[in-house]
Amino acid sequence: MAEFGAWKATDRGIAVRSACGSAIPVSVRARILLRFVWALIASLRPNFVPNQPLFAMSTRPSAARNASDPDAPLFDDIRLLGRLLGDLIREQEGQEMFDIVETVRQLSVKFHRDGDAKDRRALDKLLSSLSRDQAVSVIRAFSYFSILANIAEDHHVLRRAEQDAERGAPPQRDSVRAALETLKDSGVDRQQLLQFFDQALISPVLTAHPTEVQRKSVLDAERALARLLVERDATRLPQKRADIEDAMRARVVQLWQTRLLRYVKLKVSDEIKNALSFYGATFFSQFPRLYRNLERDIEALFPAGGQDLAKTDLPAFFRMGHWIGGDRDGNPFVTADTLSYALRMQSRTAIEFYMAEVHAIGGELSISALLASASPELMALAEQSPDLSEHRSDEPYRRALIGMYARLAANLRKLAGVQALLPEVGSAEPYANADEFIADLRIIHDSLHRHHAGPLAQTRLDPLIRAAGVFGFRLATIDLRQSSDQHEAVLRELLAAAGLCPDYSHLDEAAKQALLIRCLNDPRPLRLPHHVYSDWARSELAVFDRAYSARRDFGPRAIRQYIISHSETVSDLLELLLLQKEAGLFHGTLGSHDSYAELLVAPLFETIEDLRNAPAIMRDFYALPGIAGLVQRSGGEQEIMLGYSDSNKDGGFFTSNWELYCAEVALAEQFEQLKAEHGITLRLFHGRGGTVGRGGGPSFDAILAQPPGTVNGQIRLTEQGEVITSKYGNPEIGLRNLETLVAATLQATLLPQTKTASKPPARFLDAAAALSEASMAAYRKLVYETPEFTDYFYSATPISEIAELNIGSRPSSRKATRAIADLRAIPWGFSWGQCRVALPGWYGFGSGVQAFLDANPDGLKLLQRMAKQWPFFATLLSNIDMVLAKTDLRVAQRYAELVADSKTRQKVLKALQREWHLTTDMLTAITGNTERLADNPTLKRSIRARFPYIDPLNHLQIELLHRFREGQTDERTKRGIHLSINGIAAGLRNTG
Repeated sequence: MAEFGAWKATDRGIAVRSACGSAIPVSVRARILLRFVWALIASLRPNFVPNQPLFAMSTRPSAARNASDPDAPLFDDIRLLGRLLGDLIREQEGQEMFDIVETVRQLSVKFHRDGDAKDRRALDKLLSSLSRDQAVSVIRAFSYFSILANIAEDHHVLRRAEQDAERGAPPQRDSVRAALETLKDSGVDRQQLLQFFDQALISPVLTAHPTEVQRKSVLDAERALARLLVERDATRLPQKRADIEDAMRARVVQLWQTRLLRYVKLKVSDEIKNALSFYGATFFSQFPRLYRNLERDIEALFPAGGQDLAKTDLPAFFRMGHWIGGDRDGNPFVTADTLSYALRMQSRTAIEFYMAEVHAIGGELSISALLASASPELMALAEQSPDLSEHRSDEPYRRALIGMYARLAANLRKLAGVQALLPEVGSAEPYANADEFIADLRIIHDSLHRHHAGPLAQTRLDPLIRAAGVFGFRLATIDLRQSSDQHEAVLRELLAAAGLCPDYSHLDEAAKQALLIRCLNDPRPLRLPHHVYSDWARSELAVFDRAYSARRDFGPRAIRQYIISHSETVSDLLELLLLQKEAGLFHGTLGSHDSYAELLVAPLFETIEDLRNAPAIMRDFYALPGIAGLVQRSGGEQEIMLGYSDSNKDGGFFTSNWELYCAEVALAEQFEQLKAEHGITLRLFHGRGGTVGRGGGPSFDAILAQPPGTVNGQIRLTEQGEVITSKYGNPEIGLRNLETLVAATLQATLLPQTKTASKPPARFLDAAAALSEASMAAYRKLVYETPEFTDYFYSATPISEIAELNIGSRPSSRKATRAIADLRAIPWGFSWGQCRVALPGWYGFGSGVQAFLDANPDGLKLLQRMAKQWPFFATLLSNIDMVLAKTDLRVAQRYAELVADSKTRQKVLKALQREWHLTTDMLTAITGNTERLADNPTLKRSIRARFPYIDPLNHLQIELLHRFREGQTDERTKRGIHLSINGIAAGLRNTG
């Protein structure tokens, strides 16, 4: 089946030309997905009757048909979307293909349920008999159904939340309202709450890690379908519902005839544009709602008393960050030019949004001065406008807004280098900064309220004021990131050319520090004006130069953080200060009383060893003369990034989390003294991925599980890969996820202040340390000490094929080797998710617990207490539970058969199976839950709904991998493998 159908006329009407060249007449295309969806719903609903006409849709809202089953509307939506997809495939692929799809699904479900060897042989026989085009067609069918079911599931989550609110149910525990109620019950008052927001910074940071497999064109069609489901629920009119279903059918056709795969590898510019699409889809509309809802809840639960009658107006404590365009670590395609492009595109996105809103507000504020007065400030603003039309001479608001539009158009030319799509009336000077623009908006707001037109400000003007305060003209802060060894290489060249040190890299740590401090105390730069430096050195220094100009063009928040990957010594931090000095970003000398640095020096501690050394490195850094004063004058902030991915790949899931916990506690204790003595605040930046193995899992629980005293209203965390789409692709889902971050940060900061914020009992800490030591030993024994493991990994997972998938601009490995240590953590986790093992999310835990119990006869009771009383441990157990629920050993065994050497296959597979069963048994013993996800019915329902159509994709992927590795390396086979990777990732939803 071709990715795009080639239409032609036949004597029997229009036909689709299949991939093999034959035209299928419309009259033949009549019965494809009917049985497929019947069987799917049968597997989901135990009371399903096969002969019941599933696709006979009622015109009444679905909830009314089965009020006793709260999930009935979900399955009705799945049924509707399945019918639309079935109609389409009947029309375009033919009955034979449907029969194949249905048979594959039936055998997959049966094999999943029973593990019968007979079903397995039948499945193998069928898959091996499929042609390449048939295999690709079946993969596309299951992939699209996966996408459609995800849309229905997201819609149902929102529908259930709305229904709960309508019937007066308590707010969900991860909502802002619930957090505020908890704080009120705990004795927190209004003053404490407002003080929190004055000092808080909560910042999700979008990154371009290569796990987002869906194209923007597909995402746009998905968003359209999600909106149509909302519209369909909102009406009871049969004709209107029919019209909506027609529109949904059009979007399904669009999806089917849109390529799922990218034909060329993403460029950094593509990743920038993809990230910016979430602003128009979600952030511009939902950030103002987040602030508005929060202010309303504060007014309701913490009303102003006495003489404090001011309306709650929160500062811009919640802001976005980006790595895209500034993250150079391991990505040679990120340069000063891409940084410039990212800055321009971000500014363009923000300003064009403001211009569209100003234009729309102008259409609404047709107020005539003949009928209503306006403030003197508003009249003065109108007089400054270049609009001289006599038709608007009595409309001061419109004239003022036209002038503001003209100024924004000038900003667009200046900052983004483009002209306004809708030309301005006359010319005007650009705003000096976003604050000037906000001041003009407030003039309009105040005038409306003072002259009885306040309601006109609520729908667009107030949200625009809030959006401008949050996003400014920069949109988001771009972090810069580079590896410490690259900084060293640049300085080695600079110092040698300046005659200060012939080979900086060969100095010991003490000598490096002494030389760097001497250079920081010398006002002269290292760069020689006429010396020819290497291309690499010039490229790296150009980034610092661009950061200098960007902060002046777009404001100081445009670029603030600089992340140092692989921070292993104090000199790594000093090197960044010296490189700032070369670009004018470091002012004065280190020993002077007026020195400061414009960029935050933010070390990233990634490996287990780095995490263990982090407290000592920061202690020694601040012990250097002049450093504490420098940081205090530079804003009094010390940001430290913690890496979840590499620490997991290094030591396994439990040890990674335990070492992160220990590092956080030690760092927090250090900075308590630094805050008392120098006013320096610690902010932790959590480098979390999508999978549990990379720090993923529910953000709310993850933040609450942080050690006491480590949040303090300050938190940044990465949002990576397909998780960005999952969290923020739908605006309502996006708002819920934004709220979750606020709710968790509120509770993690303010609740400990209302009770004794003591650390867990020593027995808990000792037990966790013992579990960590044993689990890490078991993990490393398999991954790093089993010689056959690398061959198994590269054969039993699609890691090599993932590396060829055009899903990111960054290479999948740091070096051109097969060593696990050199492989990036993202494709490492992505590969294990594809084959349904998810090793990074659980391996070693069972052995760790078993070793602990062997050494401690009463250890189980202690672990059970820890699970009930210690949020850190409880969250780890919950995440392991979630990962195990998504694994499938039967599917994993089929992937293992891709390993040619039987001894290698048996040795590693048996180790995986043994540890999986041990981990499952230990988890059950600690929690008492004999079934997975017993405490998470929402996710359990989600898995029950999605996995019947993920399994077939796994089986088809295995078949195509076998063919490809046997020599069938044509583009069609390769494309089928990539499509299966795409479909499985979409179904699992948190693979990156």
